[in-house]
Amino acid sequence: MSSVLSPEMRRRAGGRDLQIVFDEQMIAARVKELGAEITAAYPDGEVLVLGLLKGSFIFLSDLVRQINRPIHLDFLVASSYGNGTVSSGEVRLLYSPETPLEGKHILVVEDIIDSGRTMQRLMTLLADRHPASLAVCALLDKKLLPEPIPQLRWVGFTAPPAFLVGYGLDHAEDYRHLPFIGDLL
Repeated sequence: MSSVLSPEMRRRAGGRDLQIVFDEQMIAARVKELGAEITAAYPDGEVLVLGLLKGSFIFLSDLVRQINRPIHLDFLVASSYGNGTVSSGEVRLLYSPETPLEGKHILVVEDIIDSGRTMQRLMTLLADRHPASLAVCALLDKKLLPEPIPQLRWVGFTAPPAFLVGYGLDHAEDYRHLPFIGDLL
């Protein structure tokens, strides 16, 4: 998808003329589908949804409202970008939940799978805590990995090879608030 920003959206984007890749309606429809799929996948047992901050927070808030079953929420904070537009390759875990994970179904919610280093590191750390199951729901997957992450069970969209912003995705903390996903160009 590609469209021209309205004057209001252009103002919200700091005057940048972003190319819209996924608009609000596309995102909302896919999030609703993902919520139904996740609901069906977990008919019983304790489910702990872990949002990977900061990028997943908007997607996470919309997604959990579409999951029609009891869940618990917590967060993870990891960093691999800093102020650049390319992952540094160094994953730093800044916050890990204190909640016991043993015996629970763990669903990690991520904004985008890019290099995959962050998610691979997190899967190792979380598996060491002996959950009943471990799965990932990512809004976007750039499909850059030679082999997919085994726990990647749900993906909203395949992402184009672009630097995407909006709907939680940022560049140096800018653009997260946009209601669509656009190419920074």
